[in-house]
Amino acid sequence: MRYFKPISISLSPNVESDDIKLALSLIIRPWLWKKGKATKELENEFKKYLGVKYAISFNSGRSSLFAILKVLSLPAQAGEVEGLKNGDEIFLQAFTCNAAVNPVLWQGFLPIYVDCDKDNFNIDIKDLNKKIVENHSAKILMIQHTFGMPVNMEEIIYIVRQNNLILIEDCAHSLGAEWNNQKVGTFGNVAFFSFSRDKVISSVYGGMAVTNDDLIAEKLEKMQKEFGRPSYFWIFQQILHPILLNYIILPVYNFFDFGKIFLVLSQWFYILSKAVHWKEKRGLKPDYFPKSLPNVLALLALNQFKKIDKFYQHREEISKFYFENLKENSFSVSNDLSPENLSSKNTKHSFLRFTVKHSKAHEIIYEAWHKQNILLGDWYTTPIAPFDTNLDEMKYGLGTCPNAEELSKKTLNLPTHINISQKDAEKIINFLKKYF
Repeated sequence: MRYFKPISISLSPNVESDDIKLALSLIIRPWLWKKGKATKELENEFKKYLGVKYAISFNSGRSSLFAILKVLSLPAQAGEVEGLKNGDEIFLQAFTCNAAVNPVLWQGFLPIYVDCDKDNFNIDIKDLNKKIVENHSAKILMIQHTFGMPVNMEEIIYIVRQNNLILIEDCAHSLGAEWNNQKVGTFGNVAFFSFSRDKVISSVYGGMAVTNDDLIAEKLEKMQKEFGRPSYFWIFQQILHPILLNYIILPVYNFFDFGKIFLVLSQWFYILSKAVHWKEKRGLKPDYFPKSLPNVLALLALNQFKKIDKFYQHREEISKFYFENLKENSFSVSNDLSPENLSSKNTKHSFLRFTVKHSKAHEIIYEAWHKQNILLGDWYTTPIAPFDTNLDEMKYGLGTCPNAEELSKKTLNLPTHINISQKDAEKIINFLKKYF
């Protein structure tokens, strides 16, 4: 049966046997689904881990970002800075997911796309300075620690202070990452994290907003209550996801394509939810966003959170193996990923995925899947992913960010998660050797 189970990068990659047992025990106890102590416990654990004053949970990273933007738009009270208005501009980088763009659109703001650095995939500082001059009325800068590689926060903080910008950190990829021995998510006015199915920790869906700002936190907590909890049916879909993946979909994924077909049909008939709803690809908002985090998903996230150090050690070891085997061949590997550079900068990468560049990236992904039963990652094949996202609806014009557009043609990701064994990593490298 292992023959049919793929080496996968994104099909609930963090799930282990204890996570499955927990999901099985919770799916038959619906009284624990919406309300309970787990949500507050997860928020408290998050505060301690990051060393922040406030952590407010939501049912996804985009719900967290939407809540942040909504809070920043509220009418100013005495002694506060005037809130943002409909049509205000926000800087954010291209080479991202529509989940980072849609909350901006839903709140009536205008995204100003900044190009990314060709080497580390993070925001390009030169292009940011250029866009600031061109769009001097913009009030917010949202930075993304892409694939878990921290942005140069020294440069960002200087730019933010010089231009009086509100700084939001997109930490969806980067829980546990550090810049100069300080955890990401603690530099800006506010930050958000994601616990979706293929992030550092996973509860299928889930997210967290964090801040040290008393006023922002007070409004976020109020917003959390106003959003309310998701429906029982939506919650059921999320608990069922790791169970079906483990017992049905993954074991026979390539057995006459049965697993793939079952997954598609399960999503088609709403037995399972999709990672990205079709509405989001058109700039629209599904009705299950924004919501607060239900108790049962907090329980799943807590179980993952307890294993975060184990997860990190594993991802780091696998990444070092990839680096040593790919650093001197036709694959382009960022020097920022070398253990020496990370150590010298006191920087900690989350190693959510190990990202490389190759002129035949899309061909490699296709052949790995169809010939070797290896599902490599395609973050990102367009400047704003997924590939079928309507760029016009995202307010993105082709040619705006040439680096992001070039990288989308030659970037692929290798899996690093806890279920990738040394043998799996060796199989991936052996497959890639034909392209050396």
